[in-house]
Amino acid sequence: MKACYPGTFDPITNGHIDIIERASEMFDEVVVLIMHNAAKKCLFTEEERKQFIEESVANLPLSHKIKVMIGSGLTVEYAASIGASAIIRGIRAVSDYEYELMQATANMYLNDSVETLLLIARPQYSFLSSSVVKEIGLNHGDISELVPEPILDRVAKQLGSRE
Repeated sequence: MKACYPGTFDPITNGHIDIIERASEMFDEVVVLIMHNAAKKCLFTEEERKQFIEESVANLPLSHKIKVMIGSGLTVEYAASIGASAIIRGIRAVSDYEYELMQATANMYLNDSVETLLLIARPQYSFLSSSVVKEIGLNHGDISELVPEPILDRVAKQLGSRE
């Protein structure tokens, strides 16, 4: 079975990596799907984010099960078009649950053959988002525990948190 894990991943965080790793243990293939979100202003290009994700998952134990793609349109329709039977979403708090429930219900309305699975964030990642990384980095804070090591220097440099 194939699952997709959609998001903007601007940049990918250690919390995202944890969700990807856990999903790769449950599915034969996990497609990390970089989707455009008009509500978000991204710092990195889609190609940069794709490269960051590929480098960040390269040394995971089940990396051979992980693919990275750039998609557009409705996530549930894109998932169906690539043969994914599930959409993976990570949730950190009740507010995430409310949003994800609404999205999952809309997706079910559009295409009930693709299930949405919610994975609970590990406690150490319950505060972590790409927005948090950007806020800390742009204010010269330490992001070394927040993003994967293979991309740390490039992300920190872009954010101005490292010279």
